[in-house]
Amino acid sequence: MKAGGSSAGSFYRTLRSQRGAPLLGEINVTPMVDVVLVLLLVFMVTAPMMSRGIDVSLPVANQPQIPPQDRITVSINAEGRVFISDRPVNLGLLEDRLRGMTSGSPDPVVYLAADEALRYSEVIRVVDLIKRAGIDRIGFVYVLPEEKAK
Repeated sequence: MKAGGSSAGSFYRTLRSQRGAPLLGEINVTPMVDVVLVLLLVFMVTAPMMSRGIDVSLPVANQPQIPPQDRITVSINAEGRVFISDRPVNLGLLEDRLRGMTSGSPDPVVYLAADEALRYSEVIRVVDLIKRAGIDRIGFVYVLPEEKAK
């Protein structure tokens, strides 16, 4: 029995001595990373092709064309007079007029053009009236320096 056991040990020692270093059980991950990157590239290219929509022939409706919403502009000149578009309006009636003009709009927008010589409090008073009319979206009209030079 000793002879069989010693011969197996000597065989292992000879395998070990042929290579010079002990056998290592490590996995080389470089080829695995290469394969994973190729698979990632394949999935990135093919994924958009998988989510193709269904071809449907839609019916035609006789819907009248909806006109674009007119732009509502509130202007305040250097003297403090208020205008809706080009028509002068009393400051006390501004809220009611705007509410009447935007009653059919789900999300109305008003553009405010104020003279730069006005006091800040006068502009804020008009902004407050616009907001009380139920209009939360206010666009402030301005000119660029190149346009002002003309």
